[in-house]
Amino acid sequence: MQDNKGILLETGTNEFEIIEFVVGGVYYGINVAKVREVINPLPVTPIANAHPYIEGMFTLRGKVIPVVNLAKALSSISTNDSPKIIVCEINNYFISFKVDEVCRIHRISWTQMEPAPNIAGSDRVVGVVKMDTHLVVLLDFEKILAEINPEINEKMTALPETTPELVTARKARTLLIAEDSHMLRELLLNTLHNAGYKTISTENGQDAWDKLEELAASDDAIEDHVQLVITDIEMPRMDGHHLTRRIKEHPKLKVLPVVIFSSLINDEMQRKGEAIGAFAQITKPEIENLIGIIDKKLV
Repeated sequence: MQDNKGILLETGTNEFEIIEFVVGGVYYGINVAKVREVINPLPVTPIANAHPYIEGMFTLRGKVIPVVNLAKALSSISTNDSPKIIVCEINNYFISFKVDEVCRIHRISWTQMEPAPNIAGSDRVVGVVKMDTHLVVLLDFEKILAEINPEINEKMTALPETTPELVTARKARTLLIAEDSHMLRELLLNTLHNAGYKTISTENGQDAWDKLEELAASDDAIEDHVQLVITDIEMPRMDGHHLTRRIKEHPKLKVLPVVIFSSLINDEMQRKGEAIGAFAQITKPEIENLIGIIDKKLV
């Protein structure tokens, strides 16, 4: 399975495709947009002082790629002697995950995905999809990647150089945030607050849309309440592309610039975002670039 970029659906339909796989007898899923290919295991070179989840690294098509033992990351036990390797590109990093079995690809709507239950370990879960015979757990691979690479958290809290005048100008601007990952949402909100911006926080695209419709129902101009929207792409109930398209089709909301802040940004996704009217698209976790883009637009 190679180059899945072409398999992505028409932009803004609120549908997506997942690759279903198994680790320790549990069914999991990953967005096809993150996956570059699925391969059989290759010889692995150990890495000195590596994170416990990392088995080592291998070379594939000229790239050196770390391999994560997903069973270890999930505190599970592998149940297959013939594992598969899922090679991914996440946050502009190439990384791979060893799993027990790769099953099939499903095309589903984000409305079918329920938010993660509020239980221990749910911070690693994006959501749960009910299939006819079983549940598929969609993992928060960004969270796992952040545990392995602390540099991601550092980039999520980095602020560009600023001045007191710029901070004062930011305090007059309100941003609406749509981000389902609790960890990333808190990092993002804290960093934007430290920069001076006011925020309205929502946990998925549907909640963001409901809030925007509520604001648009008033007699005031929408810019009196919020001046810019920041959205992830992968979210339960409504994804960021569908949210962006609905904003741009709304007679009152269409003036709002939408910045897509996602781990899925690549050439294909850039074209999709441009097609639905996104003002800018920034790859997580480059929040310094994100704030720079917002500053140029709003202050």
